[in-house]
Amino acid sequence: MRQCGKTYLLKKFGETHYGDIAYFNFEGNNALQARFEDDLDVKRIITELGILRKKVIEPHKTLIIFDEIQFCNPALTSLKYFSENAPEYHIVCAGSLLGIALSKPLSFPVGKVEFLTLRPMSFHEFLLANEEDMLCEYLSSLSPTERLSDLMTQKLENYLKTYYITGGMPEAVATWIETKDIERLEAVQQKIIDSYELDFAKHAPSKDFPKLTAIWHSIPGQLAKENSKFIFSQVKKGLRAKDLEDALEWLISAGMVIKVMKIEKPFFPLSAYADQKYFKLYMADIGLLRKMSRLPAAAILEKSAVYREFKGALTENYALSELVNLYADPPFYWKSGNTAEVDFIIQNDMDIVPIEVKSEHNERARSLSEYRKRYNPTVSVVTSMKDAGGNHVPLYMLWQLKRIIKKNQKDYRLSYE
Repeated sequence: MRQCGKTYLLKKFGETHYGDIAYFNFEGNNALQARFEDDLDVKRIITELGILRKKVIEPHKTLIIFDEIQFCNPALTSLKYFSENAPEYHIVCAGSLLGIALSKPLSFPVGKVEFLTLRPMSFHEFLLANEEDMLCEYLSSLSPTERLSDLMTQKLENYLKTYYITGGMPEAVATWIETKDIERLEAVQQKIIDSYELDFAKHAPSKDFPKLTAIWHSIPGQLAKENSKFIFSQVKKGLRAKDLEDALEWLISAGMVIKVMKIEKPFFPLSAYADQKYFKLYMADIGLLRKMSRLPAAAILEKSAVYREFKGALTENYALSELVNLYADPPFYWKSGNTAEVDFIIQNDMDIVPIEVKSEHNERARSLSEYRKRYNPTVSVVTSMKDAGGNHVPLYMLWQLKRIIKKNQKDYRLSYE
C-alpha cells in the first residue's frame, strides 16, 4: 500500500546495517531507466549506476535501493540476474503492488525475490510511535485474563479513540504527534486520499478510472448501512457487478481495500466455503475511512449521539485491520440466513475462531451464541471496550490476540483432562 513509509524504512535499514546506501527512484527518471534498456548485464548496470551517482557501489557494503520499481519493467526483470549472477550486491526494492501487477515485466523474477507487504501502522505500533514502549511491555507481560486498573484502561481507551481519528498512515501519525492539530492532520489525510486517486489515473486504463473512483468513494456509505454487504448497483446507477469487478480487483491488489467474504459453514479450508459474490468491503486504514466519511474527530472524542450509527462500522474496520496485521490474510464472516451474523471468522493454527465486534462496553453477542450452539468452537472471542475476562478481549488488546487464544486453548484442554 502506498504512503506507508516504505522508502523511509528502507533508508533507515540501510543506515543501520550498511556503510553506504545507493538510492535510485525510477519514477520520471529516464536516465536511470535507460541503464536497463540495452541488456541486463548486471556488471555493466552496477558500473553505470555507480557513475550515475558519482560513487562506486561496493559488494556487501552498499545497500542498493530501487524505489518505484514498477516504472521500469527491465529493472524488475534484472532482479533475477542479480540474484543468479551477482548475489554479492544487496538490493531492496519498493513499489506499488498495483503498479507492479500492471507493469507486466519481461520475465518476473519468480523465486528470486522475497516479498514483504507494508501496511498502515497497527494500534500497537501507534502506541510505540507515542513512546509508550513501557506500556506495551507491561501489556505483553500480563496474563491474558488479568484486569487492568481503571487509570490504565482509560489511558488505552483514549489512545484508541485517537487512533480512530489518525489511523495508521505514518505521515498522519507523525503530524498528529508533532502538532496535535486536527486541521493539519486532516490536510495530510486528504493529501494521501488525493494521491491514491492520482494513482488510479496513472496505473489504470482511462476507461476504468471512473469505476475505480466510484467504488473507492462508495465504501464508507456501504459500510454505514445496517446490512453492510457490498452491493455493486449502489456504486453508480446503471453499473452492474460485471462492469466493476475488474476495477475492484485492482483496488484489492493495491492493498487499498480489504474484501471479507461470507461463509455459511466454518470448516477447513475456509476458502472452500466462501461465497465469492457475497462480501463486505473495508478500507485498509481507519483514519482514511473516517476522513472520507466526513466524520468529525470531535464526534469520536465526545461520544456524540449522531456518531452512534457509524461507530459499529468504524470499530469493525479497526478490528479487521488488526486481524490482517496479525494473520496477513483477510478473515471471513459468518451469516446464517437472516438470523445470525458473526463479524469475523479466522483460522488460528488448527482452530477456527469466531470473533464478534462491539463498539462500546456491550458484551451481549447473540449471533456468537447462536454460532456456539451450532458448532461448539474450542475458542470464541468477543471484543469491545469492556475489560478482559473469559472469552472477552478489549479492543485495545487485539494485537495480543494470538497469545490470548493460545491461553484459552490451553485452558480448554485442561478442562477436559
